Amino acid sequence: MAYRTDPRFAQARVAVGAIDEGLRSFMLGVYNYMGLGLAITGLVAFVVASTPAIYMPIFTTPLKWVAMLAPLGFVMFLGARIHALSVSAAQITFWLFAAVMGVSLASVFLVFTGESIARVFFITAATYGAVSLYGYTTKRDLSGFGSFLFMGLIGIIIASLVNIFLMSSALQFAVSVIGVIVFTGLTAWDTQRLKEEYLGSFQYAGGDLAAKGAIMGALSLYLNFINLFMMLLQLFGTQRD
Repeated sequence: MAYRTDPRFAQARVAVGAIDEGLRSFMLGVYNYMGLGLAITGLVAFVVASTPAIYMPIFTTPLKWVAMLAPLGFVMFLGARIHALSVSAAQITFWLFAAVMGVSLASVFLVFTGESIARVFFITAATYGAVSLYGYTTKRDLSGFGSFLFMGLIGIIIASLVNIFLMSSALQFAVSVIGVIVFTGLTAWDTQRLKEEYLGSFQYAGGDLAAKGAIMGALSLYLNFINLFMMLLQLFGTQRD
């Protein structure tokens, strides 16, 4: 007996396969941007911290405020102008942002030992990878956590600004603990959000819109990683004598 496959089922399987392949390609692009951005940041931070002729004029003068605030300027610029930029311009802006963030984070190598930085980095990477995988694979809708996590983020920012003047170790500890929770949650939430954005619009638009979406997605995940790393470093890092 000859068996015939209903062409409708065959077409449906092909369509699902194409969507899955497109989603994997999109998310791989996001993680590639993010990973390369982190590599640039780490390299620039290490070079700056290892070169007194570079870090002394920055961190011993008011230029340190420029180094601290410049990454925020890049984030605001990308958020406001991403639709007007070409893909290549958006990529260059993202790489420049990662490099400037490296200058800003060079002080980490001056304050903490290299061994503790490496240890906390691997803890961060393992935690981040597991949480991001959960956000990608879970069937649970995480959108409801968005407002709660955003409020937690605002609270962290306010408490950190206040602690600049108070210099309270207890408040810093509380901020770090809450920060780990918030940025862990944001990682899962952002990962699921990016997946849904692709399935909702990017898969149909394709081209430049999807490419820019990947860059902005990488920026979100990159910031979550950096902030999670800094919070864990405050908790588990070993400061130099």
